[in-house]
Amino acid sequence: MLKHYEVNPLNVHQLRRVDHCPPHFTPVTFNLSTSEKVITDWIWENLQGRFYFGDQYSIKEDGNIDLGKTASFELPGEASYFALMLSSFNKFE
Repeated sequence: MLKHYEVNPLNVHQLRRVDHCPPHFTPVTFNLSTSEKVITDWIWENLQGRFYFGDQYSIKEDGNIDLGKTASFELPGEASYFALMLSSFNKFE
């Protein structure tokens, strides 16, 4: 983790953030209240596995399309930790 000054091989080889969401990743979907950079910086600093961050489209009951964000993680434990901590850094500034 970056906080503890440990080198992560996935960071060094730029393999940590993926451009698409693989089906085996565990997603956490939420409404974005802060900038994307705050979310991704938190992930880079506090977690160590591969992740995806992007848009999530869903259809509401009334037929309208809802745009949210999703962060998906290869390690399910990191998805749980992210979901528990999300309210502490996903705040309107």
